[in-house]
Amino acid sequence: MKRIKMIEKILEAGVIAVIRAESKEKAIQIVEAVQKGGIRGIELTMTVPGAVDIIKELCKANTDHELIIGAGTVLDTETAAACIRAGADFIVSPSLNPEVLKLCNRYRVAVMPGVVTVRDAVEALEYGAEIIKVFPASLFGPGILSALKGPLPQANFMPTGGVTLDNIKDWVKAGAVAVGIGSELTKGAKTGDYELVEKTAAQFVGQFQKAIAEVRK
Repeated sequence: MKRIKMIEKILEAGVIAVIRAESKEKAIQIVEAVQKGGIRGIELTMTVPGAVDIIKELCKANTDHELIIGAGTVLDTETAAACIRAGADFIVSPSLNPEVLKLCNRYRVAVMPGVVTVRDAVEALEYGAEIIKVFPASLFGPGILSALKGPLPQANFMPTGGVTLDNIKDWVKAGAVAVGIGSELTKGAKTGDYELVEKTAAQFVGQFQKAIAEVRK
């Protein structure tokens, strides 16, 4: 039931902040900024130094469970297991790794593998992925979701990479159930402008909710 509830929370949150940073301090500041902006889904990537320890710290502090804290850029089962032990609510991979999917299924942890082809999307479904990450979405544009949804209307897709404030509406109309936002969301952090990160987070949440409401009319 925990996995099912987590999937529901991810779909409800809609916007997942993909966090990459050069240090633990910057990563935590970004998390705080996007949370203030209304984003509840956090994907802390394994490219951040000490990422597993940061996830453990974030999960320990998340006593009210306001945030959904996941691990991103997970390439193998060893890393997936370490993140799960640290308390990660979900696992995200840039590609489809059957062994990672099987491990997450074994422990009933939500997992989102990256795909760009129908073949990989079908395999992801066969391995039990409830939400499938389309990455890098910037190489294809919203049209790829329409193409994938054609033969796979039952699949739930989350584009990551290339989703902007200008095109988020198009992604939702094309069938996105959630979106992963990285550099477009956190670019203010490069200059230490975390107020800009907070403001951008609020804009993404607002635009996503507006787009979802229009699609559901």
